Amino acid sequence: MKLTTLLVASSCLAASAFGVTPAASTGIKKPALVKAPLRKSGGASVSPLFRDAEVTRGGAVPGWAAYNEALDTNPLTAKACTSLVGWALGDLLAQLFISGGPFDVKRFITLSVFGFIYHGPSGHYFYNWLDSKIEGTGAAAVASKVAIDQIFWCPIFMSVFFTYLGLVNGDSFVAIGDKIKADLLSACQGSWKVWPIVHAVNFKFISTKHRLVFINGVQIAFNMFLSIIGTKK
Repeated sequence: MKLTTLLVASSCLAASAFGVTPAASTGIKKPALVKAPLRKSGGASVSPLFRDAEVTRGGAVPGWAAYNEALDTNPLTAKACTSLVGWALGDLLAQLFISGGPFDVKRFITLSVFGFIYHGPSGHYFYNWLDSKIEGTGAAAVASKVAIDQIFWCPIFMSVFFTYLGLVNGDSFVAIGDKIKADLLSACQGSWKVWPIVHAVNFKFISTKHRLVFINGVQIAFNMFLSIIGTKK
């Protein structure tokens, strides 16, 4: 009975999110067949049952339409803020559920800022460039993009990540170099276990402007790994 109630409630919420008013739950009535009036649009008849495909709507996700507008009008800032949230959540979860001990505010701020100043902006320019050089979503195009991302971009990104953490912590360039030598391969190997599959989906199905929000959605878990390997002594 509880399961049935939950299913009915969730169905009603989903229907409400898409602007559909569910029928009263007191009984099931056979719906009457009503011929929907047609409205004219540019000389053609358009049914009100169909939405305008050119209009971006948020649907059941609050703020999605506004986020898409921000991606169109100010993509660099929107993607930087997206990565800030992704990195902040990744380190927050890592500290709460993996690292243990008192919450390290400096580490949290350091990694959040890295998402904002580097991950978001660099991802914006890199993926725009990559999509402009290799067009299409065929198997060859997707495989080429994944290879470039993981063989070339991944080591560069990881090296910048370790350098940034070292500079924030006041480490010498010798110490930063030693950190990169010690942990770069481990970081890349961790990436190679996750991101080839993720990016195959990314390059095949996700539009260019939505790449970073998709990446950050997955990367919250991966950032937990990076926050640990990046801050280990």
